[in-house]
Amino acid sequence: MTTKRISFDGHIAGFGTAEGTRVVVGRWSASPLGAFVDVMVERADGTRLLLAPRDDVVDLVTSTYHFDALHVVPVLLRADEGRRRWSLRAGPLTADLRIGARTAVGRLLALVPHHAPSAPLVAAAIDPVARVVLSGVRTRGTAGGGRREWYTAADQHTITAVRAVWGSSDLGGIAPVRPAVRFGFSSVPQTPSVTRLRTTIEMTAGPRPHGH
Repeated sequence: MTTKRISFDGHIAGFGTAEGTRVVVGRWSASPLGAFVDVMVERADGTRLLLAPRDDVVDLVTSTYHFDALHVVPVLLRADEGRRRWSLRAGPLTADLRIGARTAVGRLLALVPHHAPSAPLVAAAIDPVARVVLSGVRTRGTAGGGRREWYTAADQHTITAVRAVWGSSDLGGIAPVRPAVRFGFSSVPQTPSVTRLRTTIEMTAGPRPHGH
């Protein structure tokens, strides 16, 4: 077997709701599959769902993350940079996010190098700090099937307000991501936020294991 590394560049938004649902939105501007948006949802009862726009996105995401149910649905995200708002439509989920100021972590991230070849080294170096400063967050670890994964962030802003609906049910106001989501080895920060980052995954070529 041989290994190769693939990278995703974009943003991750993570927020909780008063009803107990927690949501992680991946807005990827560059990836092995081009630009796409996917949504990971953990309902209040612990059920983990993936909302993805295509089968190839499902295959790629589930090679690393774990879910109880998978749904291929239209996933549309409109980002209004001027008004600092995101409008998301993903199957049964509708969410409108208001983006706030840069966080203290975001200001510190400006000091971290972000060259693609150095991403795993940077992630390894800051992982001990991330565990202490951001509860539930890790910047390196072993993903599904033994795949290694690294996160290197470049910026972060708060999410100050959310209006989210699941089907016809209002999910209530914005809340911390608590308890931590359980899709992979790391959660998003407890404080609702949007983080600009690069995700690097080491893939092993060979038969793909069954089940997620």
